[in-house]
Amino acid sequence: MADIIQLLPESIANQIAAGEVIQRPASVIKELLENSIDAGSTEIEIILKDSGKSLIQIVDNGKGMSETDARMSFERHATSKIRVAADLFKINTMGFRGEALASIASIAHVELKTRTEDKDVGTRIVINGSAVQTQEICQTPKGTSISVKNLFFNVPARRNFLKTDATELSKILEEFKRIALIKPEIFFKVHHNGVELYYLPSSNIRQRVVSIFGKKYNEKLLPVQEETDAFSVQGFVGQADAAKKSRGEQYLFVNERFIKSNYLNHAIRLAYGDLLTKDVHPFYVLNLNIEPSQIDINVHPTKHEIKFQEERIVYNFLNVAIKHALGKYSLRPMIDFESEREFENVHSSMGVSSGMDYPKAGRKEIDKWSSLYEEIKENQMSPSTDDKVYTSAATDEGSLHNSLDKIRSKPFQIHNKYIVHQIKSGFVLIHQCYAHERILYEQYNNQLSEGQGNSQKLLFPITINYTPERYTLLVNMVDELNHLGYEIENFGDNSIIVHATPAELEEDSAEDTLERFLNAYQENIEFQLGVAENLARSLAKSTAIKKGRRMTEEEMQTIIDKLFACKNPYVNPDGKKSVITYEISEIENLFK
Repeated sequence: MADIIQLLPESIANQIAAGEVIQRPASVIKELLENSIDAGSTEIEIILKDSGKSLIQIVDNGKGMSETDARMSFERHATSKIRVAADLFKINTMGFRGEALASIASIAHVELKTRTEDKDVGTRIVINGSAVQTQEICQTPKGTSISVKNLFFNVPARRNFLKTDATELSKILEEFKRIALIKPEIFFKVHHNGVELYYLPSSNIRQRVVSIFGKKYNEKLLPVQEETDAFSVQGFVGQADAAKKSRGEQYLFVNERFIKSNYLNHAIRLAYGDLLTKDVHPFYVLNLNIEPSQIDINVHPTKHEIKFQEERIVYNFLNVAIKHALGKYSLRPMIDFESEREFENVHSSMGVSSGMDYPKAGRKEIDKWSSLYEEIKENQMSPSTDDKVYTSAATDEGSLHNSLDKIRSKPFQIHNKYIVHQIKSGFVLIHQCYAHERILYEQYNNQLSEGQGNSQKLLFPITINYTPERYTLLVNMVDELNHLGYEIENFGDNSIIVHATPAELEEDSAEDTLERFLNAYQENIEFQLGVAENLARSLAKSTAIKKGRRMTEEEMQTIIDKLFACKNPYVNPDGKKSVITYEISEIENLFK
């Protein structure tokens, strides 16, 4: 039998490594920024074109490389950080595998310019798809400049998997923020298609957080500072009212390396207790310091996942540290760290004064009995639905329109979430949120196609400042927003001016509505729906009434009438059921 096992060519091996390390332009940003930081840079500039697809250039003022090191840096497993196996368990640098440059050079056109401080001239190397085209002496500033052009030029299948420019830019800026937040002492600049997105001078971490997320965050930040013999943690958590329904503003670092850990995220989330509802996520930027030998960061190509020797101890330490920070600033009761009596004195610490004494009751207990009382009172006042009984049956969905036209009973609401309405064949149960989403989705779709949304002028125009990422996202869809009834003017410097809003929106809700809309838009952006489709879905989701909203009889009837005038009333834009029909025969069978 002939031998069939053979070594892969170096170019193919590099492309396989690239598949693990480089999934998109954001992966390149991460690897190159880590190299610049490890080089001791104090200033780093990022230049992007077409969301990194055409160009990613990183320019730093680090220590640079010699001619030999510059060439060696493109070899697989070439690294200055690992000498023996034991070094893998005491890593203090950002990069260490020695695969990044080799992987990038195998799938892009790469130009490297570098010079050390003790040399008058530097080195220029040009590599296309792992093949060295040029290596020569050049004039260049101290430090390193590396340009990555035409990413995935020789792997078209992978290039086709890249998302829209807006999506890829969002991923790049998220990767950038993960590094800029933990390195506030470094001066960062970011340009995209000739526009400056970030200009972040050297600062402390609080100033860096405010520079990235906006001035309104300054008053919402609570410092965290705890230290033991084994661990320490520093950073900030947000007040409870800074929490958002969308994820994305949770930054946890271990030894200044960003990590993803649902386990530790749960520890932080749990520390807030009843201050947060289940559907929101707190803001935090935290750095956990731990002896490198107590963790293993070599468990995943992206280095976002690590293992702890004492995971449970780390969990408890982080949880208690956050509780202490929240208690210190009167956002939750001071914690007895030995007994963890979570509900003691909650009532008084929350500033509640009702004229009644609840010496042992916590917020959950109070809310439970209050809601029960409200439910009893509401049920006593609920209108009767037995106004008229129809004996004829409507057994198919198509007959629902006719059934609703003829019915005379009044709709009523249960749990401030569902609308119950009698029809000839039984009754329909309507999810008020999903139903309203369907109504608004079709309305916005029509307005976008016709460009005839109704506007209401604001008495005083509103100026809104955004982060560069969200500003870029918003200005790309200003025309479509204006078709819906907005009048938005690009004010520059990451700001817009809102002169008018769609007629159905409240005047004072313009900023909140756009904020909710952008959150929903970003959730949909991965699906590449197109601006108009994504816009209609996102606006519908962000402006629809929510569960828990008590509705008047007139509002409920309006929902019913408009829902069954829709082209597809039975599901919301995400395909979730908005209405369910219950036949009287089904109900009768339940009692047999």
